Amino acid sequence: MNPTAPVAARPGQAAAGKDRSRLWGVVCAVFFLPAALAAGVHVLSSELASRCVEYGEQCAHGLPWWVFKGAAGVGAVALLAVLAAATTRVRQVALGVQIFAEAAALLVILSNA
Repeated sequence: MNPTAPVAARPGQAAAGKDRSRLWGVVCAVFFLPAALAAGVHVLSSELASRCVEYGEQCAHGLPWWVFKGAAGVGAVALLAVLAAATTRVRQVALGVQIFAEAAALLVILSNA
C-alpha cells in the first residue's frame, strides 16, 4: 500500500462509519411478528381473557383496534422509508418512528389482557 494514499482510499477506514439503519429496520420488522404472536398468547392465557372466552363474562376492552392498525401501518410506512431513503439522517429518524410504532402496536395487544 502506498503510504501517501489519501485517507478515503484506505479500505479499512471506509467501513468504520457505515450506517446500519436499513439492517436494523428489517430486523425490527422481522421480530415484530413473533413479538405480536407472543403478546397475543400472553393475553389469551390471562384469567380475564379465559373467563371472557369461556363464559362471556368480564370482557374488558383495552385500547381500540384501530390504534393497532394505525400503529402497524405507520410502522410499515416507516420501514419503507428506512429502506428507500437516500440520506442517513432520514433513515435514522424513520427507524426511530418504526420502533416507536411497533412498540405502540404491541402495547395495544397487551392492553386487552
